[in-house]
Amino acid sequence: MHVAYIHQHFATRKAATGTRSYEMSRRLIQAGHRVSMICGVNEATRDVLAGDGRVSQLEIDEISVHCVAEDYSNSMGFTRRLRAFFGFSSEAARIVKELDADLVFATSTPLTVGIPGMKGARHHNVPFVFEVRDLWPDVPVAIGVLKNPVLIWAARNLERKIYRASNHIIALSPGMKDGIVGTGYPAERVSMIPNSSDIDLFQPSDERLDDDRFGDPDDFRLVFTGAHGLANGLDAVLDAAREVQKRGVSGVRFCFIGQGGQRDRLIARSREEGTDKIISWVPFVPKDELARLLPRMDVGMMILRNLPAFYYGTSPNKFFDYIASGLPVLNNYPGWVAGMIEEHDCGRVVPPDDPGAFVDALLALREDPDARAAMGRRSRALAEAEFDRDKLGRQFVETLEQAHARGRN
Repeated sequence: MHVAYIHQHFATRKAATGTRSYEMSRRLIQAGHRVSMICGVNEATRDVLAGDGRVSQLEIDEISVHCVAEDYSNSMGFTRRLRAFFGFSSEAARIVKELDADLVFATSTPLTVGIPGMKGARHHNVPFVFEVRDLWPDVPVAIGVLKNPVLIWAARNLERKIYRASNHIIALSPGMKDGIVGTGYPAERVSMIPNSSDIDLFQPSDERLDDDRFGDPDDFRLVFTGAHGLANGLDAVLDAAREVQKRGVSGVRFCFIGQGGQRDRLIARSREEGTDKIISWVPFVPKDELARLLPRMDVGMMILRNLPAFYYGTSPNKFFDYIASGLPVLNNYPGWVAGMIEEHDCGRVVPPDDPGAFVDALLALREDPDARAAMGRRSRALAEAEFDRDKLGRQFVETLEQAHARGRN
């Protein structure tokens, strides 16, 4: 079958962001299918995907890519983001109608990718499968970004319209599945396929990282990767850094890899408080370089704002990269990820908004290298047993094949 795959934030391993759509497209191709990817560009993919004209056509590892020159950045304000979302949606709707698709697949965020997905499937009279990566608009409402009652109503109406138009829905976490079913969508038509660990790319290592960007090789390094936005709640790490200095602890370094709308403010705060001496701020790096850096860190940090919407409603790429790298994980919010860490004893979970508990946990990890190494081994075992990209990729391919087969009957 020919899959028209719509993902505004598509990225390959040469880019500096999540690669789920690239990896799943490759597995569709390996199973004998064709994939046409319709995407935009953003701060992490611009150098890899951008071309000339409004729409560029590229061939990337047998994926036919149609890249719309609709730029996006995590640093954009709300109104500018909406323009980027709807601008991409309009162009994607035109492109998908020109493809000889047998199935249309659209993956959020943003929710607006569902519009060209619905239109394209209806135009070709083929099945439509929608993938939910965030419960929208629940998350922006919880963060406080979306406040206008009319816009909230319109977003919820669009959400339900997309769900109703979908032959099948893929959710990336248990909370997402519950949220979809809570709208009245049939549970039997929702598959939970979480983000995955690229265990071929991320390999545990005992080597120390000798890289001036991340302080002294002997430092105890805690790393956070990904967006520095409102949802991420990274002030919690700066609170912990201040607590480290207050206690007179030396040899600890917090490493941030990524960008986003809050990054400049966070850097300014760290300089004002003097914690910048124990913090590294490194922009996005390509995923293949990240695979070299992460295994040589000591602890991966899972940080989010303390909002109930996040507890079971996220499936963070960074967690799956951390465990593939054999890192113990320090987590500061309850829910699905915290439960896995505790069940498999592959890190530590601390209460939200408690810098003292955060620092106690990181010092306990530092002072017991044997226990830390054992946690790292259990992290890797979890990645291999439950979140191997090949295993979940087969489930993904089978889900689309079944949706296609049902659509022909």
